[in-house]
Amino acid sequence: MSPRPANTVRIIGGLFRSRILRFPDMPGLRPTPDRARETLFNWLGQQLDGCTCLDAFAGSGALGFEAASRGAARVLMLEREERVLAALREQARLLPAPAVEILRADALSYLAVPGECFDLIFLDPPFAAGCLPAALQLAATRLRPGGRIYAEAPAPAQADGLRALRSGRAGHSHFCLLEPV
Repeated sequence: MSPRPANTVRIIGGLFRSRILRFPDMPGLRPTPDRARETLFNWLGQQLDGCTCLDAFAGSGALGFEAASRGAARVLMLEREERVLAALREQARLLPAPAVEILRADALSYLAVPGECFDLIFLDPPFAAGCLPAALQLAATRLRPGGRIYAEAPAPAQADGLRALRSGRAGHSHFCLLEPV
């Protein structure tokens, strides 16, 4: 198998399995590794039929498009960088992924305002931003009953009021699935 071109990531399961997503070369933009996504969706049970998902720091779109590929009814992706936003919109058009909505928004600002609640929230902010603790606290207020948060960071994620259901590591990324206590 030939190596994948730079600035691409492969959807690993569901309707869009093996489709390649392209994203711009931007500082701090680092897609969730295939191994971490495979583990996450094994934990979730592969299918997300009917779920509503928020990909709060969308970046490459790997988590959100993977969720849409696996049957999520609605995936809201947030991204604030214009070049990345344009790439996400183009990927959604090419797939096509009608369950995906893409908004230009700052994730922390969006989460801080009361609004829609979700079954699953993906939090994979740029590691250098150091905003995961704040994002976890805010995201916990936007979960539906029984909802969960996926978090990825350079060190294990922890937050008051949340407990880790599962955790793992892939390369320099620690990842976990959390739920409110």
